[in-house]
Amino acid sequence: MKYGPRKPSLNKRIAARTSLKRQLVHRAGLKMPRGWGWLRNPRKAVYNRSSFDLFKLIGKILK
Repeated sequence: MKYGPRKPSLNKRIAARTSLKRQLVHRAGLKMPRGWGWLRNPRKAVYNRSSFDLFKLIGKILK
């Protein structure tokens, strides 16, 4: 987990805007409904479900 402000990367920004996968999805007009992101990237969905933020957990316990 990272702490502090986000550090923008120009290289990553350019790579994301010019990626072949993004161009194909955009040109085909494919849009996923909300909640269907697991279909697009299942590995990321599994990671997001299995990881948790320690500070949020502490906040819920102390609430």
